Amino acid sequence: MKEVIKQFAHDSEYYILEGCYINELSNTTDDPEMSIAQARVKPGVTTQWHRLKETTERYVILEGKGWVEIGGLAPCNVTVGDVVIIPPLCRQRITNKEQIDLVFLAICTPRFKSDVYERI
Repeated sequence: MKEVIKQFAHDSEYYILEGCYINELSNTTDDPEMSIAQARVKPGVTTQWHRLKETTERYVILEGKGWVEIGGLAPCNVTVGDVVIIPPLCRQRITNKEQIDLVFLAICTPRFKSDVYERI
C-alpha cells in the first residue's frame, strides 16, 4: 500500500435500494483490509433488513439520531459519537427518527464488495 490523501467528493454520492445514500470515501483493491463509506438516511426512512457475508461493519454516527436494530440485541437509540459493531451475517437496519439527515460512516473489514451484501 502507498500513502495517499483522498479528497472528499460531494458529487460522488449515490442512492442504493437499501434506502440510503452512499459516498464511497475509500474502497479500492489497493487497501483490501478496509473500506470507508459515508451513509446518509433521510428523515423518517428505515433501511431494508440486510447482512454482510464475511465482513464486519461498523457505524460511526456523525450527525443526527437513529434507531438501530442489529442481530438479537434490543433496538437502541444512537446519536453523534456512538459506534455500532455488526459482525458478519448479523441482520441490521437503521431508522432516522429525526427531522434532519442521519449521517454515519460505514467502515467494513475486509473492504466492502457488492457480492457480500444479502438482502433479508
